[in-house]
Amino acid sequence: MENMLLGLEMLARWDVVLALFVGSIGGVVIGAIPGVGPAVAIAILLPATFSLDPIVGLTMLLGIYGSSMYGGAIPAILINTPGTAVNALTSYDGYPMTQAGEGHRALSLAYSASFWGGIFGIGCLILLSPVLALIAPMFGSREIFLAAMLGIILVILAHRGQIFAAGLLAMFGIFLQTVGLDAVTYTQRYTFGYSFLTSGINLIVVVLGLFALSQAFFLLTAPDSSPDAKPVKGRMSVGLRELMKHKRVATVASGFGVILGMIPGTGEFTAQFMSYTYAQKTSKDPDKFGKGSPEGLIASEAANNAVPAAAMIPLLALGIPGEALTAMMLSVFYVHNVIPGPQLFQNNIDLVYGLYFALILLNVIVMVFLLFSTNLLTKIIRVPTRFLGVMILILSFVGVYSLRNSLTDCMISAGFGVLGLILKRLNLPIVPIILGMVLGGIMEVKLRSALPRLKTPFDMIDRPIAFIIFTLIVIVLALHIRTLIKEVRAHQPEEDHDMHDSQTR
Repeated sequence: MENMLLGLEMLARWDVVLALFVGSIGGVVIGAIPGVGPAVAIAILLPATFSLDPIVGLTMLLGIYGSSMYGGAIPAILINTPGTAVNALTSYDGYPMTQAGEGHRALSLAYSASFWGGIFGIGCLILLSPVLALIAPMFGSREIFLAAMLGIILVILAHRGQIFAAGLLAMFGIFLQTVGLDAVTYTQRYTFGYSFLTSGINLIVVVLGLFALSQAFFLLTAPDSSPDAKPVKGRMSVGLRELMKHKRVATVASGFGVILGMIPGTGEFTAQFMSYTYAQKTSKDPDKFGKGSPEGLIASEAANNAVPAAAMIPLLALGIPGEALTAMMLSVFYVHNVIPGPQLFQNNIDLVYGLYFALILLNVIVMVFLLFSTNLLTKIIRVPTRFLGVMILILSFVGVYSLRNSLTDCMISAGFGVLGLILKRLNLPIVPIILGMVLGGIMEVKLRSALPRLKTPFDMIDRPIAFIIFTLIVIVLALHIRTLIKEVRAHQPEEDHDMHDSQTR
């Protein structure tokens, strides 16, 4: 109770409240504009948050992260163009409802399901916090090293059909974090005699390049367009009552979001598709899915909004981010010398509870804002894409330059922007590079810390938690190899059949 009061006291500060409102409402607006998304916004704002207190900066970023999915549902439902990538499934049933003249009902259902998923995820996070506080001190250097390795493996394997490319990009990210002066031996690594590489390649410079500048280049090189979303008529509160008829679907979908949100590399997409599949298989009217099913809409929105709170669990407990947005937030912790992990729950428990309450409040603020401001947001959607590209470009370069007043950083970031654009054009993932940089750094530090205590390689897994994580790594790899073998065997009969047909001809 004392810790909860400390968290509330921290949240009552005027600057924290202001950051929460700016992040929450700004996140909705950013999510509602196709072509921006939370990753771009957080990347641009990162340099500005470094000068703020940790609770202020993190509250603003959490506001954008948690609220952007609310806003992303608006263009997905009204114009069949998802505001954020995770709202793609929302358009399957939301847009057909708009075509049937039920746009206000679809939006209201999306808001209500998002609110349900968000609060459910935060509730699970708060209930798990005492368990985290007990388990976290049991994680030493070798456990965190193995957990980070498991995270990288899961991130790579999550990119089905692109595993080889994702693995190479993750290794590229690991390589990038090794560039510069070694903090232990003070030797230069991969600097090639260039003085500007001595300080290393800054994570924020890479983040701004890969996410913000690449999106700016993408928008500027694409044909200019202004999406046209028409205002909706009707009460936005009708979805709250209808959601109660589908409590089971909303709760199960939120559960999928929490479970998969805690696992690095899976996140919203997997949670959405599993929830959507469950809702369709258990529905009394499965044929309506994809044609305007309220259950499908609820399943996708509840699942993706339960993920942000759940994604904070490995970040706060172990200091291991599960995806790009939490990796960006990790840099805010590091800048202020607040290290997430086992010591956080002992030394900064007030900050932890402050973040919990901030997550609850942001969902309430966003829900109230959307009930009265949806038609205002439909006008914001009409911003021309090339104007957006120019604004993102300017703000990105301002953010990069403000880090160290360095033009070299701007050029490096521009280079990564071009790389990000190429990866987008080739439909290859960007996230493995960022997580490779973050998790690679964690792995190097923890491995160095653990090695002096090891006499044999088996000492690495001689403790219970280390052995459990190692077993999980083996199981994950074994399951993936098994899947590959099945796929190869499934293709062999088809090839044999084709060869037989060609011979008979």
